[in-house]
Amino acid sequence: MPSYDQHTDQNLDVHVRSQDSRMKTKYAIVFICIVALVIIEKESNILSRVSDKLIQRQTPQPTPHNPLDYSNSTQNGSLSVLKMLLSKLTAAKGTYSNFSEERGEDGVHDSGVHGHSGGRKHILLLATTRTGSSFVGEFFNQHGENMFYLFEPLWHVERMLTMAAEANNGTVLAGIYRDVLQGLFLCDFSPLEKFIAPPPEDHVTAALFRRESSLSLCDEPVCSPVIKDVFERYHCKTRRCGPLNLTLASESCLSKQHHAVKTVRVRQLDTLQPLVEDPRLDVRIIQLVRDPRAILASRMVAFSSKYQTWKAWAQDGQVPEDDEEVKRLKGNCDQIRMSAEVGLSQPHWLRSRYMLVRYEDIARYPMQKAEDMYRFTGIPFSPQAREWILRNTQTTQGASGIYSTQKNSSEQAEKWRFSIPFTLAQVVQRVCEPTMKMFGYKFVDDEKTLQNKSISLLEERLFH
Repeated sequence: MPSYDQHTDQNLDVHVRSQDSRMKTKYAIVFICIVALVIIEKESNILSRVSDKLIQRQTPQPTPHNPLDYSNSTQNGSLSVLKMLLSKLTAAKGTYSNFSEERGEDGVHDSGVHGHSGGRKHILLLATTRTGSSFVGEFFNQHGENMFYLFEPLWHVERMLTMAAEANNGTVLAGIYRDVLQGLFLCDFSPLEKFIAPPPEDHVTAALFRRESSLSLCDEPVCSPVIKDVFERYHCKTRRCGPLNLTLASESCLSKQHHAVKTVRVRQLDTLQPLVEDPRLDVRIIQLVRDPRAILASRMVAFSSKYQTWKAWAQDGQVPEDDEEVKRLKGNCDQIRMSAEVGLSQPHWLRSRYMLVRYEDIARYPMQKAEDMYRFTGIPFSPQAREWILRNTQTTQGASGIYSTQKNSSEQAEKWRFSIPFTLAQVVQRVCEPTMKMFGYKFVDDEKTLQNKSISLLEERLFH
């Protein structure tokens, strides 16, 4: 029979083990908290350094609408605006689902119809470079006086932030892209102003990228008088205008019934959820895709100096698939596919707000696809847009430069098949296989098939 001392020792041992277990748990919790704080601090430092690189930009212009409630920060200049923007990104990271609550749930109805857009549509044409997005963007740019169209405004954001190593943080960059787009859709150019270099003076700039590609920025009343000795690289082609007055541009934007933006810089569709859920907007997203083999062939021509490695591989006949260039190609294909997967899955926030279009289908049936896109956006297909499409899809060879929006569209869609070496086409097929299969692009097994135009490389597909 156990003695009293034995019972006491056993109880003491149990008690000690219990205390030891509790202490280990406490230490584990403390350790996890410390690690979490270090990670949060690191992310905050990244955001702070990015915002510090944007110091001393111009005070934002006063506009009737303010997408991120910056109205109380104008006296502190752009630094406070961007720090608020960046801190908002930190606080909101991973919690996009709360956005509707911040904006007021009563603004968005179950039907997906936003309550405060006043019938105004906001079209976002989402693409990557060399997918024909400039050409397709003209479908909306040429709509007429009721459309305010912007061509690649995020170019300025990318250009400035690529100079900051911290901007490689994808979450930060995606959030800034989204919030600048939000401002532009609300006709507030002040967030974009922070990224224009040199900084606008009194909201006037001669440095807006590809201003001439937006009819709205070259028409009255935005077309201000010419100023002597002021050079504007991207000056209007249809008429002589002075430097762009962003206040006038904002007023013109507010007067238009519909707004459209074309961009090749948004990489992930899901980062746009807060933009789509903003009750002041009625967003329609059109994602434009193209055969990855055609994209590579086109980039090797348009961005020749950046694709010297690919040209060397074409000469050698050997492509090291573990090279960073090949990995980058695969990453681009994967991002396009993942965005399309999100859109086609029709989550609640994208229901009836997402459309996938292949460039090849537009090239074959430009008028039909333009009608489909207009029907999707809920905007009437204007006679001006129809006329432009008829006039610009049956042009002579001399009009089809690499940046031209005038295309003999049916021929353009097949042109790449004669310029890309078969070796490179094989590499694309291997690393982009899931993407090509998803979008219905057929594979080729030899150079003869690649260059045989009587063999279609496009499966008939309907994307819903």
